[in-house]
Amino acid sequence: MAYITLETKKLANNFHHLNDFFKSHHIDWSIVTKILCGNKKYLTELLNLGIKQYSDSRISNLKMIKNLDSNAQTIYIKPPAKGVIEEVIMYADISMNTDFHTIEMLSEEAVKQNKIHKIIIMIDLGELREGVMREDFVDFYANVFQMKNIEVVGLGTNLACLYGIKPNNDKLLQLCLYKQLIELKFNVKIPFVSGGSSVTIPLIKQGLLPKDINHFRVGETLFMGTDAYNNVPFKNMDNDIFKLYAEIIELYEKPVIPSGELGSNLEGNVMTFDDKDIGKSSIRAIIDIGLLDIDMKHLESTNENVKLAGATSDMVVLDLGENLENFKVGDQMEFTLDYMGIVRIMNSKYIEKRVVH
Repeated sequence: MAYITLETKKLANNFHHLNDFFKSHHIDWSIVTKILCGNKKYLTELLNLGIKQYSDSRISNLKMIKNLDSNAQTIYIKPPAKGVIEEVIMYADISMNTDFHTIEMLSEEAVKQNKIHKIIIMIDLGELREGVMREDFVDFYANVFQMKNIEVVGLGTNLACLYGIKPNNDKLLQLCLYKQLIELKFNVKIPFVSGGSSVTIPLIKQGLLPKDINHFRVGETLFMGTDAYNNVPFKNMDNDIFKLYAEIIELYEKPVIPSGELGSNLEGNVMTFDDKDIGKSSIRAIIDIGLLDIDMKHLESTNENVKLAGATSDMVVLDLGENLENFKVGDQMEFTLDYMGIVRIMNSKYIEKRVVH
């Protein structure tokens, strides 16, 4: 059976690197746990690291966190749908919001559950995903900040996700100015300005982060060890916390080019081949994962002699060339994954999840 591993020592290294970094800059941060897909084993390892605030866009994942540690602070990081309002109040201490009527429903449910629900209001600074439009923001805040059992604890924005609009000093200064405007106009205190994510970390290193930005939501850099702004690894951080292993279930020498009339494949693509490969053969292996588990573009062998030849719903074909390593049926092949690859694998119930201590 194919399986994915999480190496706890590497996870701890990345965590302590980031935690020390944020502490030195007086910034609070929350771990975005989406990549773990609510897996109990992996969340347990994460909780053991000691941070107390976790963010996720799936209420079932926040429920798992609360079940593991009732004292953990949880943030629901997308505008809640009507059908999850009750659970958001139950399992999320804070939620990020952009819609007046949704906040009304949160208020009503918070009253029912006798809870004070905290919210962060998101502002659209040009990414055109979630967020109240800038010209409407002051009126929006005026209509929500006195709702029953609702406490506005922060302002936030999202960048670099939908269209790749990068955070910069100008964008984040705008967010800080809205915080100052609200505090002056309504005589309130806004504790959090959540303008940071993995992609914003380089601005801290460059001294370009406005001082009022005091809260970050970080997933990718923790789990991948990457500078998401420049798409390169961070020095002294591990970028192979996760690895995928899949077993060879068939191995034969076969022609490089298939024979017969070519039609479209499973994904609707018509394949093309180079005439120079006519008559050539190579050692080809089939492993026990497929497109139901992961898209090949998110998968890379740790062995430079192993190439991905193709995939169907439940099988991936590898080109081993001359098979210099003498792989055989039953051997485990090792792969690294990018962020989306890990998410796909974590969502597959067919892939075992293992912890490596």
